[in-house]
Amino acid sequence: MNTYKLLTPGPLTTTATVKEAMMIDHCTWDDDYKRITQDIRKDLLGFAHVSETEYTTILMQGSGSFGVESVISTVIPKDGCLLLLSNGAYGERIYKMCCYHHIDCMHMRFAYDEIPDPIKVEEVLKINPQITHIAMIHSETTSGILNDIASIGKLSHQYKKIMIVDAMSSFGAIDIKMKEWYIDFLISSANKCIQGVPGFSFIIANRDKLKYCKDQARTLSLDLYDQWVTMEKDGKWRYTSPTHVVLAFSKAIQELKEEGGVYARHQRYQHNMNLLIQNFEQLGFTLYVDKANQGPIIATFLYPEGKNFDFHEMYQYIKARGYAIYPGKLTDKETFRIGVIGEIYEEDIQKLSRIMKEYMERKG
Repeated sequence: MNTYKLLTPGPLTTTATVKEAMMIDHCTWDDDYKRITQDIRKDLLGFAHVSETEYTTILMQGSGSFGVESVISTVIPKDGCLLLLSNGAYGERIYKMCCYHHIDCMHMRFAYDEIPDPIKVEEVLKINPQITHIAMIHSETTSGILNDIASIGKLSHQYKKIMIVDAMSSFGAIDIKMKEWYIDFLISSANKCIQGVPGFSFIIANRDKLKYCKDQARTLSLDLYDQWVTMEKDGKWRYTSPTHVVLAFSKAIQELKEEGGVYARHQRYQHNMNLLIQNFEQLGFTLYVDKANQGPIIATFLYPEGKNFDFHEMYQYIKARGYAIYPGKLTDKETFRIGVIGEIYEEDIQKLSRIMKEYMERKG
């Protein structure tokens, strides 16, 4: 049996009550189940500060990448051009999706510890009128950096582009004013900051922009428009839905509200992150991202220089004492990552810090 907590960017440690919600079997055609789907869709709009008349929510089977690909492969027409802003592995994944679907993509790459610069982005927009869409990641968990989606959203509005945001690891923990920031399509996942379990992603979309996507999809299963049309009628998913995951997510939404909503969850995660950085800096570790750009989801630390340090040995040592962390995802530096989201509190961060201190002392 799993006896350790996950200090990862998702899947994450869930509450016992969220797990218990999955003990019920549900028929996908049942009216009660369809009402649960519709309630989830409405609640997600509320977290994004948008109305049901202007925006809608589509639930999509599969992990977060399935949701991102459903948007990329449906929303961008054959004659469209995507300006992709990336500073990590998940931006690179979107580029790979564009390649698979033969989507014209102008890829602006930034360093993994650098946020996309609005000034440079505007320069590109000025000289490339063929661009129709802009896409970027909000919380890039490759490094833990938090990108400035509000500034890029204003540019998308100014230059009349459609704005796509991968808010996989931020939605539910960071307050996103979707309409105010001119975001047309936002994608996140059940197993992230709302603290459900893996099994589906969700897309919050501007209704007017979504209506133009009819017959544009490049895939059958990931046709965002058709999924919306079916779900809009009565809450029915086009194909078999992950019923147990949906029930868990419904419970997770209830618990998010009980905690005090997105603001309260952000406060808890941010406190966890501040304490983690403080404690690990005292142990001699250096944060990869500048603190001004560090998000409250996951932190990347550099291996200590001149030390006898082995990640896999350290991982096993920490896991045996109750926690699982993440290896680094950078290719040019040796790093490891620690997430602070999920059912994680100050006592967990303090305990992890003591474990790490003991490990470092044992290694001399």
